[in-house]
Amino acid sequence: MKKVLHVIDSLHLGGAQEVVLNLATCGDRRRFTHEVATMHGRGVYWDRMAALGIPLHSLSPHKLFPWYAASLPELLVRGRFDILHCHLVASNIIAKPLGRMCGVPVILNHDHTNDDYRANNRVRLALDSLSNRLASHIIAVSDSCRKFLIEREGVPAEQITLIQNAIDLGRFSASCGTGAGARKALGIPDGPPVIAGVGRLNPQKNYSLFIRIAAEVLKRHPQAVFVLAGEGPEDGILRKLAIECGVGEQLHFCGYVPDTRQVYLAADALLMPSLFEGLPMSLLEAMAMKVPVVASALDGIAEVVEDGRDGFLVPSGDADGFAERICRLIETPSLGHQIGAAASEKIALRFSSLRMCGEVERIYDRFLE
Repeated sequence: MKKVLHVIDSLHLGGAQEVVLNLATCGDRRRFTHEVATMHGRGVYWDRMAALGIPLHSLSPHKLFPWYAASLPELLVRGRFDILHCHLVASNIIAKPLGRMCGVPVILNHDHTNDDYRANNRVRLALDSLSNRLASHIIAVSDSCRKFLIEREGVPAEQITLIQNAIDLGRFSASCGTGAGARKALGIPDGPPVIAGVGRLNPQKNYSLFIRIAAEVLKRHPQAVFVLAGEGPEDGILRKLAIECGVGEQLHFCGYVPDTRQVYLAADALLMPSLFEGLPMSLLEAMAMKVPVVASALDGIAEVVEDGRDGFLVPSGDADGFAERICRLIETPSLGHQIGAAASEKIALRFSSLRMCGEVERIYDRFLE
C-alpha cells in the first residue's frame, strides 16, 4: 500500500479542491491511501472530506503565518509518504522543495489553471518555474495549461502529461432529483426560466459581467430568474452591482451550496463568463446533468465544448453575445434539451473520475518503479 499526500493552497470553494476530493475517493484504495494537507485554515471542503474519512491536516492557521515551513516537513517525515502530490501555485512553490529536503520518493505537480496570479507576476512565475524542476512529473488539466508550462516556464514537453479533469458520473446525473424540488430547496420560484452561475465569487469568474448580461436578458425576458451559487471576496461588490443594474429582485445569491446538483437541476442554463480557466469542474458537472452551458471561449472550456452542438462559446467579455445565446435558449426550449443531451453523452464517454484516477495512478506507478 502506497501513501499519497495531497498538498493544496486551501480547502475553500474551487475546482482544484474537487479534483483532490475525486482523487482521494475514486481511486484504487487497495493500492493507494490518500491524505490531504491544506497550507492554511480549513474551508468548505474540510467538512466534506472529513465526512468521507479522508485524513486531513491544516499546516497553518492563516496564510500570513508561515508555520507550514515547520509543520509540513514534520508531517512528511512522520507520515513516510511515497508520493507528494502538489496542487495550485503556492503549494507548488513551497511544498516541492520541502518534499525534496525530506526525501519523498515521488513528487508531482498538478497544474490546474493559467491564472493571472502566476502569469502576470514575474516573481511567482520564476518561482513556479524553478520549483517545477523539482517535480518527478507534471500533470496538466488542459492543453492550454500544458502549452503554458512549455512556453512560459520552459518545462520539457516529455515531463508533462495531459489528464483532463473529470467527475463522479454516478453522482452527477440528471435523474438524481427534480427541477421543482431543487427550486423549492433553493428558495427560487418554479416556472420561470432559471440561469445559474456556479463558483467562487472572485474576479476570475467575471460575475460582474454575469450581472450585466442578466440586465440585458431581462429586458427581453423579464420573467427570467438568475442564480449565483458560491461565496467569495466579491460577494458584497456583486450584491451592490446587482442593485445598481436593476436586477436585485431577479438575482438570487444562494451562497455556498454544498450539493451543487440542486443548482443544476433547477437551472435551464449555466452562464460562465470567466476571464480564464483551466478545465472548470462546474462545466463538466452541468453538462453531465444535461444543462446547456454558455461559456467563454477560452482555455480548457473550448477543448471540451463544441460550439452549437453541446454548448455555446462566446468571446470573453462579449456581453451582447452571451445575452443573445441565453435568450435563444429561453425562447427555444427544445434547443436547450438537444444541447443538454449531447453534452451529457460527451461527458459520459470522456470525463469519468474513474478514468482520471486510473491515468493519475499509472503516473504514480511509473515513477514509483
